[in-house]
Amino acid sequence: MRSMVLGGLFLACTTVSASAQEAAPHGALPIRDEAPVVVSGALPGPGMWKVSGNGHVMYVLGTVSPLPKGLEWISRDVEQVLAQAGEVVLSPSYQVDADVGFFGKLALLPSLIGVRRNPDDKKLQDVVPAQSYARWLVLKQRYIGRDGDVEKMRPIFAANELYQAAIEDSGLTGRRIVWPVIKDAIDEHGIKLTEPKVKVAIKDPKAALKEFRAGAVGDLDCFDKMLANLETDVARMAQRANAWAVGDVEALRTLPLGDQYQACQDALMQTSVAQKRGIGNAEAEVRQAWLVAAESALANNTVSFAMLPMSELLKGDGYLSLLQAKGYTVEAP
Repeated sequence: MRSMVLGGLFLACTTVSASAQEAAPHGALPIRDEAPVVVSGALPGPGMWKVSGNGHVMYVLGTVSPLPKGLEWISRDVEQVLAQAGEVVLSPSYQVDADVGFFGKLALLPSLIGVRRNPDDKKLQDVVPAQSYARWLVLKQRYIGRDGDVEKMRPIFAANELYQAAIEDSGLTGRRIVWPVIKDAIDEHGIKLTEPKVKVAIKDPKAALKEFRAGAVGDLDCFDKMLANLETDVARMAQRANAWAVGDVEALRTLPLGDQYQACQDALMQTSVAQKRGIGNAEAEVRQAWLVAAESALANNTVSFAMLPMSELLKGDGYLSLLQAKGYTVEAP
């Protein structure tokens, strides 16, 4: 969530395979026969942002996923900060709070499983446009193979299965590489851990899940964006992963960060079910929760440490820009 020597290597372009074009079903875009070069070995990752005010400082590490599968993160700089830190603030999140007790959660399991599948036992080809399905078949054949169960999934979940298979095939991993280092330091030094979360209470979770299962989740935008990403930009994911690994923040600035994932999140949050159940406003609330936690850590600790998605650190209206607007000094690595 780091070097000019490797820059030319991982920013190299790849070519289009003629055989892949010929094999594409009618209506499908040809896939670039990507052969991304993925770095491996001991690498430093990016430098940290520095937020300071009133003599106190918070170091912020930007995270990226996926990362190179063979990466051994040299975490020395982060470990030195953690050895001095009084508090660690994690990336913000929201938690759907369905207070139904242990037995109530057991009763919800069948419905939870059903949410992943299309309503009325429909298959993927029944719920997505024919052109999207043709594109899906090309990518599925390449990255997943003949798995029939994925055909029963809703588009948003099928897209995620495809994404996971593609990054694995490309020498990347969604495995958490940074967190184990942070967790070990927290345990070793007894550092306070703050997890900014917003709880969204659902009064009747069983009814909400039934609505999700019966209604359209509105995830076709996510599905199509993920297909487009995997058709043309697998190499870009490798470039982003490599840039993080070698610490090239400038390269990360030039690479799109997280658009397809935001589309998936927006698709779920904007559904009528999410809005009706009070889930749709969680994004603004988690941002506020992180800002409150960050200011508290800065006020109460001479040194603190935080983590945020790299996309939030690089965009102009990200979390740190809000702290800067409040008078804190923000220095990029």
